[in-house]
Formats: sequence, C-alpha cells, structure tokens
Amino acid sequence: MPQLNPRLPRLDALRATWMLWMAAFHFCFDLAWFRVTTWNFYSDPLWIGQRVAILSGFLFWAGLALGVSRQREPAAFWRRWMQVAGAALLVSVGSWLAFPKSYISFGVLHAFAVLLPLAQFGLARLPSPALLLLAAAAVALPHAVQHPVFDSRLTNWAGLVTHKPVTEDYVPLLPWAAPLLVGLVAAQSTSLRGWLAGSAPAPLVRLGQWPLSFYLLHQPVLIGLLTLWQRTMAA
Repeated sequence: MPQLNPRLPRLDALRATWMLWMAAFHFCFDLAWFRVTTWNFYSDPLWIGQRVAILSGFLFWAGLALGVSRQREPAAFWRRWMQVAGAALLVSVGSWLAFPKSYISFGVLHAFAVLLPLAQFGLARLPSPALLLLAAAAVALPHAVQHPVFDSRLTNWAGLVTHKPVTEDYVPLLPWAAPLLVGLVAAQSTSLRGWLAGSAPAPLVRLGQWPLSFYLLHQPVLIGLLTLWQRTMAA
C-alpha cells in the first residue's frame, strides 16, 4: 500500500490502523489455510465484507495522500512508483512459483501501479463533481458491461469479466478505482487537510510510513510463525 503524502501524522496513523486490520485478517485467513479453523473466506459475508472494507480503505488513503501531495516533484513520484511496480512484479513471480494455476496477475499492487500515475498526472486535477461521477461509473460499469473478451489474464484487469478469475488476488480497475477517486475528492477539503496534520500516536504514525514493506513482509512472517507452531505441535 503506497504512501505518497508529505507527513500528515493522522493520515499515517489511519493507514497504520488499516495495516494492522489487514494483518489480523490475513492471520485469520492463514489459520483457515492451515486448517486450524473452518472459516470460509470465499463465501462468508463477514470475511468478504472485511476484505472489501480493508481494500477500499487502502485505496481511499492512497487517493487522499496523493491528492494532498500532487505537487511533489515527478522524480520523487516515479521513484516510489518503481518500488510499487517492482513489488507487483515480485508478487506475480512469487505467486506463480507457489500457485502456478492461480497466480496473481492483477492484484492490489498491480492496481496501485496503474492507478497512481493516472491520478497523479490527470485525475487529481479534476473537480470534485467529475471525480464523483467517475467513481459512480467505476462501480456501475462492471455490473452493466460484461463480455468474455475480458475474461483472459491479458484483459481481466479492466474488471468487465463474466466470472471471477481463478487467482489468489484480484483487484481490477473497475470497480476498485472508485475508493481512490473518492479519496481525491476528500483531499480537496481544506478542513480535512488541517485535521490530518494534527498529532497522533507515535507508534502508529511510524508504522504508517512503511505500508509497502509491511504489506510484503507480514504474510511471510505470519506463515512462517504458523509453520513453526505446527511443526512444534507435531513434534
């Protein structure tokens, strides 16, 4: 989850809160994957709803952060973008090695890698009504327009698929551009900017400054700990 803002302590703290929520969610997922629990993350509304809320929050914070810092020098933006794009490529390669039949071709980091340049160099300059209209269209189009041509791995990134692809993570541009667009709208509020600049708990502020590293590392750490626990119990 990329962060592109000048230091806004409360924004960092909010992002960190979502990071911890994500880690707790993935820990529960891992417990089910290790068959410690019988939770169903693919059909139970409790878990599906949490995934939607967590992902929407990260995209919203990214849009908000980008909206308040879009005057940042292009070189700084592209350095950060290369980190995100490189991490997305790493996720694709790693998931292909682990899950060759359901590897991640367009997951959350891939969506960020596409959406951030679009927002930085175009969408962030639009007025709020236009952004809200685009957000509504992003949500509505996947329900109104579906075609088999979008079902392949080369085209399913658009989100206009006739069925969900078999993959470990799938975050197409439609409808997931919507939370980022709403974040851009929120960034146009002067009062909200002032509130975000206020003080927040230091540990959360610090954690919120490392979203990409946290995203890449938390699952290997959790899976490693559960594997160690399982082997210890079996010994």
